[in-house]
Amino acid sequence: MMTYQSISPIALDLGVLQVRWYGLMYLVGFLGGWYYGVKRSADLWRGWQAEQVGDMLFYIAVGVILGGRLGYIFFYDFAHYIAYPFDMLKIWQGGMSFHGGLIGVITAVWLYGNKVNKSLLEVTDFIAPFVPIGLFSGRIGNYINSELWGKTAPDDSPWAMLVYDPSVQGLVAKYPTQLLEALLEGLVLGVILWWFSRTQRAVGAVSGLFLLGYGSFRFIVEFWRMPDVQLGYLAWDWLTMGQILCLPMIAGGLFLMLVWGKRHASVS
Repeated sequence: MMTYQSISPIALDLGVLQVRWYGLMYLVGFLGGWYYGVKRSADLWRGWQAEQVGDMLFYIAVGVILGGRLGYIFFYDFAHYIAYPFDMLKIWQGGMSFHGGLIGVITAVWLYGNKVNKSLLEVTDFIAPFVPIGLFSGRIGNYINSELWGKTAPDDSPWAMLVYDPSVQGLVAKYPTQLLEALLEGLVLGVILWWFSRTQRAVGAVSGLFLLGYGSFRFIVEFWRMPDVQLGYLAWDWLTMGQILCLPMIAGGLFLMLVWGKRHASVS
């Protein structure tokens, strides 16, 4: 069993300015998304221009940061942030919700779509395949920050890691669910979406596959993740807030792929 080697969250200390790995991972995600988006825009049938990608990513960045932070505050720890409102600004300490970020991104790309005269699904179909790049890098950031460890694992578990637990002042075997999410929601989902979107699909199909894929992967990983301590399990000693938030994603994905696509013959 491997032992987690503690990594300083600060990548570069310039005295008055500290560059943190968590922020760098967001930068990697945005730059990777920009590069992939420019590559996708080279396919003329997609109807996008390379210069539009940078403008759109600005909207997405604002949506991710505002939506992700507000989502965590409202979905996971509202009481704490009401008591300590200035903690809302401490993004470098973690505390970002994917589901909140998704709402923020949907709002942002809807606004951008109105600007360039494209529907919401036309925009989300285009950006969905490069979202996993950001998911992958974000989960690596969680790993470097030594946060979001999974449940305590048996000592003979082949994929658990020994992590220092301050509550017992010693090493404890835990599941590295950040890396599992990086694998499933980042790498695997990214490959699936890349393959699926290589050819023209009905409008909404690529977006639907993203919702279905992410929602399903996250729902499964939640069985190994620790629920947020301030919430715990919401029902049956296993249902978490993350799983509840995944259910409408799965339902929406199935609707877009199985119902919406059949009603709308245009392609994206």
